[in-house]
Amino acid sequence: MTNTMTDRMMGMGSMGMTPGMMSMPMGMMGMGMMPGMSGMGMPTGMGTGMGAMSMGMVPRCTMKMEKVAGGMRCTCTCDDKTAAEMMKNLCMMMQGGMCSMCCMMNGMMCCCCNLGVMGTCQMEMTEMGCVMTCTSGDASCAKMIQGCCDCMMSMMMPGCSCCMMMNGMPVCCMVC
Repeated sequence: MTNTMTDRMMGMGSMGMTPGMMSMPMGMMGMGMMPGMSGMGMPTGMGTGMGAMSMGMVPRCTMKMEKVAGGMRCTCTCDDKTAAEMMKNLCMMMQGGMCSMCCMMNGMMCCCCNLGVMGTCQMEMTEMGCVMTCTSGDASCAKMIQGCCDCMMSMMMPGCSCCMMMNGMPVCCMVC
């Protein structure tokens, strides 16, 4: 028998699955994740290079989120000058890419808002951090951005951590 025939007999051909995907947990496939990818959209098993640095050395800061006309603003402020410079360098390096914010509880993602899909995100550097402003001229998108702001503020109040990412790379986080 050919592999195609075996796949059809097992019912895999109709689901678009390959034989190697049978060992993958169904929860991951249902979420549209591929084998070898972690929940953050980064390849698993990254031990060296930029991936390891981004997962282990993210500058900590305090985040203040507020709704503004047409969107939201997030002010990230570091206590330490070195962390502030690292955050500013990461923001400048990744500026112009997709900006997203993720809330986590006990290391598991609770909520992720891809702000760059709904509006334009601009970064402004301050002495001890940065200010990210995401706005849209479309009234519906502006409401969605403000809804994300409300959601993240509500999750951070009881103790969720929040991480700001640019192009999928963490640039700063607030750990509660």
